Amino acid sequence: MTDLSAFPIATRWPASHPDRIQLYSFPTPNGVKVSIALEELGVPYEAHAVNIGKNESWTPEFLSLNPNGKIPAMIDPDGPGGKPIGLFESGAILLYLTDKTGRLVPADPARRYETIQWVFFQMASIGPMFGQVGFFHKFAGREIADKRPLARYRDESRRLIGVLDARLKGRSWIMDDDYTIADISMLGWVRNLTGFYQARELVGFDDFSHVAAWLERGLARPAVQRGLTIPARG
Repeated sequence: MTDLSAFPIATRWPASHPDRIQLYSFPTPNGVKVSIALEELGVPYEAHAVNIGKNESWTPEFLSLNPNGKIPAMIDPDGPGGKPIGLFESGAILLYLTDKTGRLVPADPARRYETIQWVFFQMASIGPMFGQVGFFHKFAGREIADKRPLARYRDESRRLIGVLDARLKGRSWIMDDDYTIADISMLGWVRNLTGFYQARELVGFDDFSHVAAWLERGLARPAVQRGLTIPARG
């Protein structure tokens, strides 16, 4: 039987199936990236809900695996060399899963790096900007009288959607006909911007028809639909 005792996180969220990948997450845009990837790959895994509303990601057990205190985090009991490996940061986990399986990324080395650059585009640009729009438009930031921060993040978010829209013109997916981790990294964020963050009109989302069509295609995938609700919020 696989022994996960070296990972303190497994004491707070014990594994029923320690031989499977252990995912510690919550269904946020960053969290569902990994759930969607695992569902697309069909890799056996066990999902544990780390309730960020209860600050569970700041507990010592979670921080022992992810010192950044953000979801998701993951343990693969069958890591490199057959040894368990713990990982944090969603982009790194996506890359790990593609290396492990050889899927969800083009085989050609040049196209692989092109895919990775779009994952980084999400991590460095879309994620932080959309998150700030959500804070200033939907959450506590909306109470701030000075609307210049909201305007700054709105304008930058609109610019980034334009970058994505230009990329998707004439393409089904970010990498042409190849559905990859680049798409997976962004679907949850664009969905949240237009839905949960209620910022569709704010950023003029309907001006970007290629992104809108891509989002619709992505959300129609059964694995995406499943991944968006894993782990359950309870």
